[in-house]
Amino acid sequence: MTTRIGFIGVGGIAQVHLKNLQLSETAELVAVCDVNAEAANRAVEKFGGVAYTDFNQMISNELLDALFVCVPPFAHGDIEEKAAARSVHLFIEKPLGLDMDRVREKARIIAESGIITGTGYCLRYLDIVQEAKTYLLDRTIAMINGYYLTRFVTTPWWRVMAKSGGQLVEQTTHTVDLMRYFAGDVKSVYANMSLHLSQDIEGLDIYDVGSINLSFTSGVVGHVATTFIQPDHRSGVEILGRDFRVHIDGSTLTIIDHEKTITKKTKHDFYKEQDLAFLDAIRTGDRSKILAPYEEGMKTLAVTLAANESAATASPIVLR
Repeated sequence: MTTRIGFIGVGGIAQVHLKNLQLSETAELVAVCDVNAEAANRAVEKFGGVAYTDFNQMISNELLDALFVCVPPFAHGDIEEKAAARSVHLFIEKPLGLDMDRVREKARIIAESGIITGTGYCLRYLDIVQEAKTYLLDRTIAMINGYYLTRFVTTPWWRVMAKSGGQLVEQTTHTVDLMRYFAGDVKSVYANMSLHLSQDIEGLDIYDVGSINLSFTSGVVGHVATTFIQPDHRSGVEILGRDFRVHIDGSTLTIIDHEKTITKKTKHDFYKEQDLAFLDAIRTGDRSKILAPYEEGMKTLAVTLAANESAATASPIVLR
């Protein structure tokens, strides 16, 4: 069985997904779409398929089994609804959008359609994340701390709150998602964020530093630190319980308890694992290897948007 694939958006992370398609013996790239005609044509020259600049034209003309949606958060429009109406399976890069009501409505339509979905929360597919998950199965988490401390991104839309949602929504969402993966659903959010040092960057209106407190329904207490004022990049989560600590710092896992200390560095290609899991689910109908379906991406988005609201109103936000 050949899975006929389309892409909307071919820049940035889409290039990684396009390369991974070549690793599958059952996937065929039949069409790509990008508002930048030159980018669409370059993708076709490199990976094959037909180039479009109009999504409606592509989805009407081409018989697709699955669609990779790799557009900025402000640009989703009704892509997901139109794909679901044609029973086209969806892989959607994070974040899923900037309007929770719209994303919830998309989730309802997707669920009713029965299509298979995956979202770009790729860190769940790391072997060290799965090892940590296994270690924590019979242990109780008390506290979880996350951090995403990195450099400024020069992409023009990224610096505009109305287009990206800010660094927390666009980047640190990966850390928030890992925290949810380990500690469960978030009950409430209280955030302090500000634009403190980056006022000199033209057209920028997003927060450059943030401190976010999370309360989980399980009783776990959490905290996230986020910034883009650093000269290098660090990201990870630290999980604490009675007599143990689990720390994932980038590609390194450290587990410390009263019996042992374990350190492991991964060379795992989590993007490949993520993409092949999605394609395998389409081929077999078994969704169990998809670790971040649309509903999970939606819950992570809700936390980050609630943090933006909390920072703007100086009030705690209870998630619904």
